[in-house]
Amino acid sequence: MSRKFDVVVIGAGPGGYIAAIRAAQHGMSVACIDEWQNRDGKHAFGGTCLNAGCIPSKAMLESSELYHRASHEFKKHGIKTGELGLDIAAMQKRRAGIVRQLTGGIAGLFKANKVEGLVGHGKLLAGKKVEFTPVDGDAEVLEARFVILASGSAPIELPFAKFDGETIIDSWDALELEAVPERLGVIGAGVIGLELGSVWSRLGSEVTILEAMEDFLFMADRDVANTAARDFKKHGLDIRLGAKVTAAKAGKKGVKVEYDDKSGSHSIEVDKLIVAVGRKPYTEGLLADDTGVQLDDRGFIVVDDDCRTRVKGVFAIGDSVRGPMLAHKSSEEGVMVADLIAGEVAEVNYGVIPSVLYTAPEIAWVGKTEAEVKESGRPYKKGSFPFAASGRAKAMEQTAGMVKIISAEDDDEVLGVHIVGPMAGELIAEAVLALEFSASTEDIQRTIHAHPSLAEAVHEAALNVDKRALNYMN
Repeated sequence: MSRKFDVVVIGAGPGGYIAAIRAAQHGMSVACIDEWQNRDGKHAFGGTCLNAGCIPSKAMLESSELYHRASHEFKKHGIKTGELGLDIAAMQKRRAGIVRQLTGGIAGLFKANKVEGLVGHGKLLAGKKVEFTPVDGDAEVLEARFVILASGSAPIELPFAKFDGETIIDSWDALELEAVPERLGVIGAGVIGLELGSVWSRLGSEVTILEAMEDFLFMADRDVANTAARDFKKHGLDIRLGAKVTAAKAGKKGVKVEYDDKSGSHSIEVDKLIVAVGRKPYTEGLLADDTGVQLDDRGFIVVDDDCRTRVKGVFAIGDSVRGPMLAHKSSEEGVMVADLIAGEVAEVNYGVIPSVLYTAPEIAWVGKTEAEVKESGRPYKKGSFPFAASGRAKAMEQTAGMVKIISAEDDDEVLGVHIVGPMAGELIAEAVLALEFSASTEDIQRTIHAHPSLAEAVHEAALNVDKRALNYMN
């Protein structure tokens, strides 16, 4: 006899495991199926984000930032360090330890919330049935009142630059390098490429990033993108725009990369090549032919605004559906779907999802860019404040960057906030809250911000919208 559950979730990444826990909190019986395996063949919950993306990359970014600061800034603080050295093995051990703790934490949360975590492959069958094939054992069919598909995404592989795990590598391999490459090439100047490039550049690698687009960070506000580009260049990142890679050939001494740009054809030699051109929805083996769940022409599962598929009782969330491939977007969709299943009113406000690049300096934004506001035809005003004028940023020796705020001219509603600079990923939270509640710049202006703090830069940028900045020339 088949086991029956109220909810079966396929995938235990940041969308799936959150959806499972939330559904269990509503008193439902829940199973969550996950087949992730680490390089050692061992299973761990958490998906790409926790095992091979968000968390391990931030661990490495923090280590590389500390090394860079010790190398270049400590003297200004009056700190004598003597001869610096790198222990990549210890750095990697720390990263792995953080990941192990957090993945183990998910297993603990499942137990505490009475979610049955099932290790193996899940496949949706017709009639809201799920075929579960454990790693060791025979397949069984689970019955569910509701099914949530949260299968995530996978790196895109280029036909002329196939991953070999040694010299031509994906983002996961790039986080587990055992030594600093003397010369590192990166294809793609998006979030993943820039973060990984920042890590290894700050640890001493000569990094060249090849980006096919002519505009740097095309999805970001131009002022912020241009400011970031200048600072990346200052710190040694060689970012080549309009560079369309045509070939990558691995040899005994590394990789020869060929590319074309406006000036003609070129080639570079690197020791390692990271391919970071984006990710694609991972739906391999997820759906039986007769489920009725539809995929679009790019392989994404077709859903409505509430993440419902075209099959009643079947939902899909996270990287496998439309929208930005962000862990926090996936988690919020997981909460929404679980609440909807429980009969509650729930939604995700897709207009206020923050984006963050954990580079040095960090880049973050929420809402519309100036170009998008201009294109909409809505009259607007804007203000900005440089971290060079921030007392707290000066004390931190991190004065690169700015805060920019765009608001409507008629009712002063905040339409977009864009930050490049220290702790941008933390500062953006205030902006997200402002947009969620349709706040005005006056609301931010009249909110008391602690002094001295980086958050004062947000306050001053809001004041500058009305040419009322107090610590900067309006």
